[in-house]
Amino acid sequence: MPVTSSSHDGDRLAEAFWTVARRLRHRTKVALEPWELSPSLARALSVLARDGDLRLSALAERLRIVPRSATEVVDDLQRLGLVDRRPDPDDRRAVLVALTADGERTSHAIQEARQAEGERFFAALDASDRADLARVLRKLSEL
Repeated sequence: MPVTSSSHDGDRLAEAFWTVARRLRHRTKVALEPWELSPSLARALSVLARDGDLRLSALAERLRIVPRSATEVVDDLQRLGLVDRRPDPDDRRAVLVALTADGERTSHAIQEARQAEGERFFAALDASDRADLARVLRKLSEL
């Protein structure tokens, strides 16, 4: 099958996208260094801060990981004093994962750091380019 200009464009777009994604992921990892948290632990904190107390299965679903991995994430966060396991008032057999006060403060601080890093990262774009990028990314995410 001959290589067309369109397939070259797709390759270039994909490569540019992944280059930007890697750079943003690296900058996010650097932004998390003060808390010594992996991106996956920070993501779990973010989900709990946004969605409130969750069962492990619901947390796993929102993180798009298997429940066993969610158990490991929660174990790590609990060792750090950022979450607690609590009985579910609606089902005594179930357990909810909840942020501790320290977990709430940490989650808030991480969110502020990530937001500031995002602002720095995208500062090279003017307002019009940022709006265009946001529109294109929304369109792609809806596919």
